[in-house]
Amino acid sequence: MLKITDLRARLDAEDDAAIEILKGVNLDIPAGEVHAIMGPNGCGKSTLSYVAAGHDGYEVTGGSIAFEGEDITEAEPEERAAKGLFLSFQYPVEIPGVPTLTFLKEAANAQRKARGEGPISAPEFMKLARENAAKLGISNDMLKRPVNVGFSGGEKKRMEIFQAMMLAPKLLILDETDSGLDIDALRIVADGVNAMRAPDRSMLVITHYQRLLQYLKPDVVHVMSAGRIVESGGPELAEQLEAEGYDKYATEAA
Repeated sequence: MLKITDLRARLDAEDDAAIEILKGVNLDIPAGEVHAIMGPNGCGKSTLSYVAAGHDGYEVTGGSIAFEGEDITEAEPEERAAKGLFLSFQYPVEIPGVPTLTFLKEAANAQRKARGEGPISAPEFMKLARENAAKLGISNDMLKRPVNVGFSGGEKKRMEIFQAMMLAPKLLILDETDSGLDIDALRIVADGVNAMRAPDRSMLVITHYQRLLQYLKPDVVHVMSAGRIVESGGPELAEQLEAEGYDKYATEAA
């Protein structure tokens, strides 16, 4: 579903000497699989998620990104979203004055229009919203608020997963969704993510720690260091990293 080949990227700056953050990333995620990327701070994990989603703060200097066999390296963020790519941010932004459900309905209909589909009806949308909110313990009061305004860190993360459920992407990228979550919130978020697993949906989970992966149970774990993926393995690799840390890979990357 997602195939990244020799991807190189840096911050989008006028200075040609801007430091390259991604230095030849190769990653292949088949449909239906959950992959995790672990690594130390500054290794390029979040940058990879932003570049895959088309964030305009980065410049691709080499390589390619293919989604369902189509090259999307130069595609705009909204094009990628319409094709079914969703990024859950490490730090979800607040949008004052914009009600959550209004925002989501407009986003859903914009994506449906881009795919040549008709708009979702109000009754169908509200039924889906109530069902998904119940799965995540999201109250009606939370749904009525502006996007992420007045929410705790854990509530914002739950709302990100709620947004994903409403938009039903083909590829879900979770950028450190476990950051700042207590045990109860982590379990609720993980249950919501697990509920979205499907043969035609893939996920890329970016995290520092094993605790989220204990709930999600990824098919493949990748280790990232110094802008590259330096090792891949099964879930046991996450346990090894938890016990031994990243020093070995930092040395190898250097």
